[in-house]
Amino acid sequence: MRNFVIVNATTPFDSDDFSTLQDEIKHKWFKIMEFVEAHFERRPDLNAVLFLVGIRELGLIPERNFTKEQKTQLMSIASCKVLSYSGYYELEGQDQQGWPQWKNTQKLPNLSVIEQENLLRQHLVEYFEREGILSY
Repeated sequence: MRNFVIVNATTPFDSDDFSTLQDEIKHKWFKIMEFVEAHFERRPDLNAVLFLVGIRELGLIPERNFTKEQKTQLMSIASCKVLSYSGYYELEGQDQQGWPQWKNTQKLPNLSVIEQENLLRQHLVEYFEREGILSY
C-alpha cells in the first residue's frame, strides 16, 4: 500500500501568496517556473512542478499516459521527497512495482493552504538546488 500526501494546491497563483516567503526563495521559485515553462512551453503551477519531480524520482516514463491515480501518487512522491529534507518523511524502499515508499517520521505543522504551498515551494527550491537542476 502506498503512502499518500495530499497537497491542496488549487488556489490561484497570486504574488500575495508569497508574502510569507523570503525574497530569495521567491526569486528562486520564479526561476524554477521559468525553467519549466521554457522546457514545456506552458506556465506550470505547483502541482505541475510536483508531478515533474515525482516522475524524476520514480525514474521511469511509462509507454502510455499515467492514470489519474498515478499522477496523484507521483505528486505525493515528490511531496515526500522534498519534505524529507526537513525530516518529515523517510524513504523506506520501493514497492513491487518500483514505486518509492515513504514513511512519515515527524508530524507536519498545522498550516493554512497558502502556508502549505509555500512550504512546498521552499522545499522544491532546495530540491532543484540539491539535484543540480538549477543554479540560481
